[in-house]
Amino acid sequence: MLPVVTALEMKRADKAAIEQLHIGETRLMELAGRECLRVIKETLQSHDLQHPDSLAGTSFLVVAGKGNNGGDGFVLARHLLNLDASVDLVLLYPEANLQGVNLEGLATLKAYRKHTDNLRIFASHNEAIPYVGETSYTMLIDAITGTGLRLTGSEMVLPSPLLEGIELINTIRERTGAVTLAIDVPTGLDATTGLAATPSIAADITVTMAFLKTGFSLNEGPDRCGEIQVAEISIPDFLLEPSSALLTDREFAAGNFILREASSAKHTNGKVLIIAGSQTEHTSMLGAAMLSARAALKTGAGYICLSVPISLAAAIHTALPEVVVIGRDITTIIEKAAWADAIMIGCGLGRDKEAITLITQLLTHPEIQNKKLIIDADALYALSSTGTEVLKKCKEALLTPHCGEFSRLTGVSVESIAANPIEAAKNYARHNAVSILLKGTPTIIAGPQGAILINTSGTEALATAGSGDVLSGIIAAIAAKGTEILNAAAAAAWFHGRAGDHASNIASLVTSSMILDSLHHAFGDVVE
Repeated sequence: MLPVVTALEMKRADKAAIEQLHIGETRLMELAGRECLRVIKETLQSHDLQHPDSLAGTSFLVVAGKGNNGGDGFVLARHLLNLDASVDLVLLYPEANLQGVNLEGLATLKAYRKHTDNLRIFASHNEAIPYVGETSYTMLIDAITGTGLRLTGSEMVLPSPLLEGIELINTIRERTGAVTLAIDVPTGLDATTGLAATPSIAADITVTMAFLKTGFSLNEGPDRCGEIQVAEISIPDFLLEPSSALLTDREFAAGNFILREASSAKHTNGKVLIIAGSQTEHTSMLGAAMLSARAALKTGAGYICLSVPISLAAAIHTALPEVVVIGRDITTIIEKAAWADAIMIGCGLGRDKEAITLITQLLTHPEIQNKKLIIDADALYALSSTGTEVLKKCKEALLTPHCGEFSRLTGVSVESIAANPIEAAKNYARHNAVSILLKGTPTIIAGPQGAILINTSGTEALATAGSGDVLSGIIAAIAAKGTEILNAAAAAAWFHGRAGDHASNIASLVTSSMILDSLHHAFGDVVE
């Protein structure tokens, strides 16, 4: 899995590379520039615009800030000139603001002007305007801020000259359609939170240094980054902090999807107890129970027991003949809890006093607390009413809220959670000694020891009633088959997303039943 880091984690890794591995800033900058050149060449070749050994006839606008991101831009400009491209370099800050390797990089470019007519250097945005507005560019290069930008709710509009640099690139892109490449992070985007200033760079390609950044998947990040390529600049993974997040992928999902052994029996392939569904005089939520149980079946659980109001048993047997049905007698449920490998509580249980009492009884019983436990939907509502102290007694519990449910649990606003869901999930998991699967785009999975997994599979296809019930059933089955609860949740989120992808070419038409019917395609993606 690929590491995904915050701006601070990236800064520390960069510093460690310099101090511990003796990789100088000049070398890091040179590697960054070369990697950007590689991506540019590949992009142009994919459009049949250029021979790999020459960029003659192409033209680039490089807009540079005063920090190391601008220094990366200077290196890239030099390499572009070496391949016969034309380069216009716009300095947003006076040369006196540059220091160290950045000043050296600019000095090198100035020396180039004695040997080529392909380079123009503009000392300010205002100086550049009369010339760049009439030039046709093959590509626009954002080398303004990188990971250094931090945004808060009160700082969403950037000051001059950053504002002018952003507007220059965006205006030319909108007018001419020139491809925009951002070095490391699109300017105006917070690399940690994905919050974006107004305006900010709209990149077609982002070449990010060493590791993915958390902000690329959060808030406005996906819309601002375009295609993301990770540049290898000789900063190894072992320099990262253990708490750095990881991105789930096909290999991870495959590694946590346990197949049946040839000599196995039903009771060795995962025994799942699902406590879900309800019926009153006026309403029925049997569908939630059916969706979660069917998902567990399709995920390969060997044995599934579903607790519903016993009056609904006939309907369950008709729809799901493979499932054992028990009623809501607490003694019977606890007996099955002792039998089960994983227990899921909550989907469609209801929010009346009787349902909350049942959920409380279950979550305070040792037979429940000692199992792999998935707490979803109405069980989360009950916890928000009765308190979460009981969670600290659960051996291996997972909560699966969306932002609204998480807000109810924590008392924190939805807006605050959405602004930085990674920190919100991480802090809650540590404080309550549980795992959290915080649903959203992306889905964040946080463990009690600080582990963070990020899942980006899936689209708006999953935004449909019952989708969460399906996810809980998948988690329960994977956990019951032997995967520890945190990894089961993350793998299930990946499969759930892939099933949504397979369900239809038109994401807005996907239903939860379609996701269920496509699960075998998702599992087929990893089973050879």
